[in-house]
Amino acid sequence: MKIDQQRWEQVVTFHGHECPGLAIGYRAALIAMERLGVTRSGDEELVAIVETDACGVDAIQFLTGCSLGKGNLLYKNHGKQAFTIASRSTGKAVRVYVDASKLPVENDDRQAKIQAILTAPEKDFCKIEFKEYQLPEKARIFQSQTCACCGERMAESRARLKNGQVVCLACYDDYGRGW
Repeated sequence: MKIDQQRWEQVVTFHGHECPGLAIGYRAALIAMERLGVTRSGDEELVAIVETDACGVDAIQFLTGCSLGKGNLLYKNHGKQAFTIASRSTGKAVRVYVDASKLPVENDDRQAKIQAILTAPEKDFCKIEFKEYQLPEKARIFQSQTCACCGERMAESRARLKNGQVVCLACYDDYGRGW
């Protein structure tokens, strides 16, 4: 695959440094968006579900336009280099799982890994699945409540009751018995 050098450099600038993880997210985003026939989301037209909290998420955010603030970048703590991009208009989704260890790179050469991820045929290191996906509703704006303990305001959907008073999650003592 030939990469768009200018676009790659924009992603690197957004993230702060060039690394294999960023290249993984870059390729995953481009593969999924191409399969779906979509371009960068201006609002909530796309939803991205990321299964890692690593560098690749920044590439997903930059290329898809999905963000935590808009509510269309969802994090699942699976520890996998897997990224799903879904289109609200079609209800279709593409999940791209990336296994960069399948790429032949000698001596753990960081730059060689980046180039291999950016240019290798996707069939060599990606599993691509089309999925029907139940998309979450668009982001809602909730009323705010004031925490009785710390005095800070929080979204009503995150408020808890503690001894009959509204408190934030940081001030709430969860009763879980350790499980």
